Amino acid sequence: MATHYEVLQINQGSDTSIELELVNVDNSKKDLTGFSVEAKLSSNYSQPDSDKTSFLSIISSPSTSGIVNLSLTNEQTSILNPKKRFVYDVEISHVDSATGNTIVERVLEGILTVTPAVT
Repeated sequence: MATHYEVLQINQGSDTSIELELVNVDNSKKDLTGFSVEAKLSSNYSQPDSDKTSFLSIISSPSTSGIVNLSLTNEQTSILNPKKRFVYDVEISHVDSATGNTIVERVLEGILTVTPAVT
């Protein structure tokens, strides 16, 4: 599966939900059984993990549908500075049954911008 670069725009102070449909090269739905997902945003690539914002990241049921849901609460988005651009990425991982190694695959990355709130 190729990594795609997307510019996302969210509203400051709003709950935000993003649904990703992951597909294989042949355009079939990616079976996410046994996978986990993680997504974070940061003001730059070199921020320590403690300064990054984590999305609530869930693989939808059934996991064979290839659907991943990412969300941020209004509390999380209210503290994002709309004058900054942020970077984000989404990774899926699973344990390879043959080797016991964890395999990590970045499925989406890009820039995130924030539209300021008046209220």
